Amino acid sequence: MTEPSRHSPREEIQESAMVRTTPLHSVHAAAGASFTDFGGWQMPLRYASDLAEHHAVRRRAGIFDLSHMGEVKVTGPGAAEALDHALVGSISKVALGRARYTMIVAEDGGVIDDLIVYHVGDQEYLVVPNAGNRERVADELVSRCRDFDCEVNDISLTMALIAVQGPRAEEILRDVVDSGAGIPSALRPEDEGVPTADEDCGPDVLCGPTILRRLRYYAAVRATAAGHSIVLARTGYTGEDGFELFCGAEDAVDLWTVITGRAAALAPHADQADESGKPIPVLTPCGLAARDSLRLEAGMPLYGHELTEETTPYDASLGAVVALDKPEFIGRQALVARAAREGAPGTLRLVALAGGGRRAARAGCTVFREGRRVGTITSGLLSPTLGHPIALALLEPASPEEPQWAEGTSLDVDVRGRTYPMRVVAAPFYRRPR
Repeated sequence: MTEPSRHSPREEIQESAMVRTTPLHSVHAAAGASFTDFGGWQMPLRYASDLAEHHAVRRRAGIFDLSHMGEVKVTGPGAAEALDHALVGSISKVALGRARYTMIVAEDGGVIDDLIVYHVGDQEYLVVPNAGNRERVADELVSRCRDFDCEVNDISLTMALIAVQGPRAEEILRDVVDSGAGIPSALRPEDEGVPTADEDCGPDVLCGPTILRRLRYYAAVRATAAGHSIVLARTGYTGEDGFELFCGAEDAVDLWTVITGRAAALAPHADQADESGKPIPVLTPCGLAARDSLRLEAGMPLYGHELTEETTPYDASLGAVVALDKPEFIGRQALVARAAREGAPGTLRLVALAGGGRRAARAGCTVFREGRRVGTITSGLLSPTLGHPIALALLEPASPEEPQWAEGTSLDVDVRGRTYPMRVVAAPFYRRPR
């Protein structure tokens, strides 16, 4: 068992700074980005228009710098068993080349962070925590995995993460991704009659267009892109098809430049032009504002809003990620007790709400049912795609007998002293066309 990896003096200075910058900071500054402090990092909030960036991802594609996210590598013969002990999900059941959404909780069941764990190699896993929780998650993993035959290394400051999301993401990356490992469990079956040239890429290796086409959702393989070694994952936080590319920090600027350059060479669709009639680019740089509106439309939780250390996965209506069939993991006893209390006073449920008009409820707004307070909005906005207000809310159970709120139930939300009606709807609010 090892402690998190040591950094160079330069990295230690960066580590101790109040606000860090990603390897792509100069690229964003040159593009005119507006920045915000997020999770201890100075990140692009927007480049021009929040709405334009949101619509770009829904209609074409957007490119995001996600290098503020953490990367913690867990390796060794006992890695899977250690992660089963440390996290709520059954990581040992994740096939090579696949990924799983999971959580790390405290002994009392409160959510420390939500994570994605990628099984990237034999006895090797990549754990991706949120930026603001990275150091705590890394420390928790070191502590929780100490008695197992594995090593835990926080490699976050050596890595960068670029996401390309949207209906044209695969097309954009076709001339960027050179090849990827042909791991059967990570791949969709090959379509009959689709020609490939994979014999030119080497044994057990698929050429770029094939690996992009066949990579499953929530799968990840080692690959090369623009000559750089990467981990290529079909994951995202937007509700659209897309890819996330983990690369070395030193490769980030070149990889971003190649991706945007190849996208610029693609022809825009004839029916997609701005108000002046100028064709809209295929790929648009996007900031955190668009990422937040996209994830909310997709019904995806955000740590610090839907998930906190005061809520359990069951309170956030995410009990399905908890593997209570595992005999032991940290927080199991508390979560078994919480699962048995579904509908009891003091428990919560995460509920999707939709309203009319143009006035959106925001985080912190109070929700009422027939004049009685029943909960609080955790995230809300006027949906750019749907054109009406949407929100997620943590509510008390509808009743002890039927905890789940029925679709169509009318509720009222206090927005700055005025009450607006909203109704319970199914999540997600938006599903991409198939």
